[in-house]
Amino acid sequence: MALPSNYSTAPVSEFLLICFPNYQSWQHWLSLPLSLLFLLAMGANTTLLITIRLEASLHEPMYYLLSLLSLLDIVLCLTVIPKVLAIFWFDNKSISFSGCFLQMFIMNSFLTMESCTFMVMAYDRYVAICHPLRYPSIITDQFVARAAIFVVARNGILTMPIPILSSQLRYCAENIIRNCICTNLSVSKLSCDDITFNRLYQFVTGWTLLGSDLILIVLSYSFILKAVLRIKAEGAAAKALSTCGSHFILILFFSTVLLVLVITNLARKRIPPDVPILLNILHHLIPPALNPIVYGVRTKEIKQGMQKLLRRL
Repeated sequence: MALPSNYSTAPVSEFLLICFPNYQSWQHWLSLPLSLLFLLAMGANTTLLITIRLEASLHEPMYYLLSLLSLLDIVLCLTVIPKVLAIFWFDNKSISFSGCFLQMFIMNSFLTMESCTFMVMAYDRYVAICHPLRYPSIITDQFVARAAIFVVARNGILTMPIPILSSQLRYCAENIIRNCICTNLSVSKLSCDDITFNRLYQFVTGWTLLGSDLILIVLSYSFILKAVLRIKAEGAAAKALSTCGSHFILILFFSTVLLVLVITNLARKRIPPDVPILLNILHHLIPPALNPIVYGVRTKEIKQGMQKLLRRL
């Protein structure tokens, strides 16, 4: 099928990211809180990683999984936020063709990696509470290594076709992305090709990966709650639940922001288009900033490790 005459078939070498197309003045007001959240996320996660690395008492599978989560948070923040701030501060809107699709791949794969890590952490708590005597033989360092490989391989392989499919599309004349980041839908709709399969693959893959993780997390906590309610010893139930409290709060942060983002995208005809853009940015900032703080406040061992680290400085 021939392209319309007003379309150019010249290859697109770069895209322009237009943040908040309807409210450009937002950028200056948002740059300060976003910068503070970014510094908080990077500082808190780095501190947590150093604490777990230096404190021998934290060399346990549960904390190794938390380290994996912090690493994923750091990469996600570094992939998204510096570019957003460069747009806000220096009006640096351009992003290369390859850079855009690399950002797209990291965002899609690391988001599902985080979800999968939460699922593995839920299984860790399930074994610890429902099968405490078998915990040392099941949740070992080898288990954590295999789980980390599974997290990276499953989500990296299954999400890789998303940017590949988008990069193979023909981009005719339009290269202006009305978003702060290179999301698949924002980029692919600039193409003059049919993007039905592209969107369908992202939809099916995303909901399959995130949905299966969520189902397994809910099942794990259902078994945990059932086991805790059977405990008769005074205070034992509260102690058992407290070990899961931090993890549950992190899942709540992650799921709530993601759910709000999904709902606003589905209802984008009824709300300003800049709202989903802002929520997408916050989804890459709020959970990474809060995750290490929640664990640091609620976990005695991590709190003590951080205090030792600060005394060494």
